[in-house]
Amino acid sequence: MREKINLRSLTRRRVLAATSVLAAAALLLMGAPGPAHSAEPRNGGSIIFLIDSLGNTWIPNNSAISSFQGHIWGHVTDKLVYVDADGKVSPWIAERWEQNDAATEFTLHLKPGVTFSDGTPLDAAAVVANLDIWYAGRKGEGINPIGLFPKTYERAEAVDPQTVKVFFKAPTLGFIPTLGYHGSILISPKTLAQPAAHQADLGKTSGSGPYVVEAWKEGDFVRLAKRKDYNWGPPAVGHTGPAFLHTITYKLVSEPSLRVAAVQSGQADVAYSPSPQELKSLKAEGFTISTPRYLGFVNGLAINTKQAPYDDPKVRQALQAGINRQEIIDTVYTPDWKLATSFIQSNVPGATDHSALLAYDPEKAGKLLDAAGWTKGADGIRIKDGKPLTLTLHSNPYLATSKAIDELIAQQLGRLGWKVTIRAFDVATFGEKVRFARPGVPAYEVTRSFIDAGTVASILTNANNGENWFALDESDPTINALRDKISGAASLDIRTPLLDELQKYVLEQGYFIPRTQIVQRIYVQSPKVKGETYNGIAYASYYTAFKGE
Repeated sequence: MREKINLRSLTRRRVLAATSVLAAAALLLMGAPGPAHSAEPRNGGSIIFLIDSLGNTWIPNNSAISSFQGHIWGHVTDKLVYVDADGKVSPWIAERWEQNDAATEFTLHLKPGVTFSDGTPLDAAAVVANLDIWYAGRKGEGINPIGLFPKTYERAEAVDPQTVKVFFKAPTLGFIPTLGYHGSILISPKTLAQPAAHQADLGKTSGSGPYVVEAWKEGDFVRLAKRKDYNWGPPAVGHTGPAFLHTITYKLVSEPSLRVAAVQSGQADVAYSPSPQELKSLKAEGFTISTPRYLGFVNGLAINTKQAPYDDPKVRQALQAGINRQEIIDTVYTPDWKLATSFIQSNVPGATDHSALLAYDPEKAGKLLDAAGWTKGADGIRIKDGKPLTLTLHSNPYLATSKAIDELIAQQLGRLGWKVTIRAFDVATFGEKVRFARPGVPAYEVTRSFIDAGTVASILTNANNGENWFALDESDPTINALRDKISGAASLDIRTPLLDELQKYVLEQGYFIPRTQIVQRIYVQSPKVKGETYNGIAYASYYTAFKGE
């Protein structure tokens, strides 16, 4: 079904001459209704969404965390709750819920009449099956648990077909928001019962979403077709019935400029992850540009406190003060990007503004390095005990602008006396030498989406098999005490000031060095496509979209 595509012969302005750019996708859509020319939503039409990757596994529990595959899962599956771009939680499959005062027991009341595409009812038993696998997975079969699902989960039980009661071993205030996380997708129990090899076949996976998988080819495309009997969309998006668009095709095109060129020529409707430097001109040409920020951590450096000289707080604090974040936005990005005000994105409920701790102050940085015993040599590099002050930055291959930011930071720190080395690896090598070898890496570039800020402390530390980002283990009683108080909080009134204290402490200690607020998902869209929405993890949903003038 795939046709060879000669993409390298194209230029951004002369895409009309290359009729084979999206020949395969065009064949997929042959016979589909043409675009509707109306300002009001109407049924019909199809869109082609060009994406640079489709991930490497479709096992739901494993692939739901992929920043690429989440686009598809968001259309073929539903969630128990809906979380918008501001972190507001509202009903979806769970019409309402209650919790006890201790936040250890929750009762979910489900919308009646919901079914998976295989005809199985999405009832209490189905929700229990999903909760169980989100928590535990089946690791022996290669089916992983969802990383941010609460580790305090004890069990769930079906009280009746429309009621689920969920029990936790300790207060779990973030349970309800986490049900809107992009990994918390509802899958038919028939699919969940299948072995991993069966689950990896996307065409055999049954969700309850507004679209079903009509066709797909590994490493090439996924075509979704609307489900005509769908009638349980999230009220928050202003529509609950069937989708308007007949089909959505996600097509793999690896080169960013070619994805954009295809949208410019009208051969495709959406280009994912273009270069930020193109956005201004594309907006001027009339294309819709979307740069939604997801709920989660900002983009920055997690510092390994076991690696000298970053075991010295003065050196970490000098690093914090020595980075000019405004220059990063002015040079690498556009005004669509925002300055970091904490290590948490500013749209996350519970995030607080600590901009003063992130102010560019090279004089302060120099004094801190002087006090730490690092003196400038004749070549401008600081020396202590005969060793130079060094930092290796490993550019993140998942973020196209990472190397450009690293180069700018290298210049800024170089003026203060650092000798900075930049290493850029492909995705596989980055995983092997950096991501999974983190104990030997002094500064690890990282970001992460999450729905509820209550999960933050356990990610940063080693509690509950947390990721221990700063290699502190149990050495810092202050962060550990905050972690435990946050996880044990039974109300937002208790938790919010603790989160503020945690953010201030982590930044003061130089454990995390923010760079910018993250915009990981960038979209260039034809002006004919209207009505899309963006959720709290910044995924574009075309459930409410339609083709207009």
